[in-house]
Amino acid sequence: MKFHLNTTLMKNTLLLLILSLILSCNTSDKESQSLTELKTKKAALIKQMSRIGTELKDVEKAISELDTLKKIMTVTSLNAEIKDFNHYIEVQGTVKADQSIDLRAEIGGTVTAILVKEGQNVTKGQILATLDSDVIDNSVLQLKTQLSLATTTFERQARLWDQNIGSEIQYLQAKAQKESLENNLKSLRAQARKMKIIAPFSGNIDQVFAKIGELTSPQTPFLRLVNLNTVYVESDVTETYLKSIKKGTEVLLSFSSIDLNTKAKISQVGNFINPNNRSFKTRIDLKNSNNELKANLLANLKINDFKANGIVVPSRLVQKDRDNKTFVYTLEPKENNYKVVKTYVKEAMNYDNQSYISDGLVSNSILVDKGARLVNNNEDVTLVQQ
Repeated sequence: MKFHLNTTLMKNTLLLLILSLILSCNTSDKESQSLTELKTKKAALIKQMSRIGTELKDVEKAISELDTLKKIMTVTSLNAEIKDFNHYIEVQGTVKADQSIDLRAEIGGTVTAILVKEGQNVTKGQILATLDSDVIDNSVLQLKTQLSLATTTFERQARLWDQNIGSEIQYLQAKAQKESLENNLKSLRAQARKMKIIAPFSGNIDQVFAKIGELTSPQTPFLRLVNLNTVYVESDVTETYLKSIKKGTEVLLSFSSIDLNTKAKISQVGNFINPNNRSFKTRIDLKNSNNELKANLLANLKINDFKANGIVVPSRLVQKDRDNKTFVYTLEPKENNYKVVKTYVKEAMNYDNQSYISDGLVSNSILVDKGARLVNNNEDVTLVQQ
């Protein structure tokens, strides 16, 4: 406080001295008799005023450095770190299964028996239901009788032919008759098999649509058979990311409905751009041994289209000036405090409030954290710990 009073007194003294010089100059002007004396006095006064001005600046500088009442902004800092940076494309997808189908009867008929229940596990080749096949069964019996006769006739004719008895045409007719009936019998038996609903693969009966006694047709779903041991997630991605998404690209999957998160890789990238929405399809194969994932379940995908190791800083510290140049404020040590430096950087990419800086910063660069939006270039600041 004493020094503050002394500096104030010094300022007042200097001002009085300047005023006295000006007054003495006026008095001298009146008393001077020659132009030469006036010019000499003017030069002396100018020299004197220059010296006083220099001393005044030195005093003001000393006051500025020693004044404890001067306000210096306080900020916090953080060091730029080298670490892994990942950028993700966020899209939605749907769970699908290759072995999830609606079984239908191959030919129309009346349902005579449903041999399974909903939720039941079945094996490949197992008969699931039957249709009325009486007409076909009767035709099979008739053909069997005719075939038995035709076979006997052919065998006798063949023995006679071996003994050079009878004509060749009789032998060929008997043979043709027998083979024709055999082919007809095979056709009927194939039709008889179509009167049965057979499991094409092992799985679970998800839903039975048909009922015993009703007429079904190939256009009507009979039951749904599902095998969810292996499923896949299908999603549409805009063509903008075609270059950055390849087979093997890492993906983070989130199934919010069942609170499940997992990692996987893209199994297939589509080769067709949908002209309606300018997107291509991606497929991600997943194992589902516990059957948690259901067909048509919604999935949130984060596709890792960019990854790098380098300088990563919080995005809130990255700013743009009037020239649209990107910069951050860094700190340089200066005696008892720090100096703010406007440092131009190149922000290659940002994601999840983190920015990857490809140029302009080095490891352990000190950045202004709290207060970064309030400081100016070359400003002195005080650093406090968070």
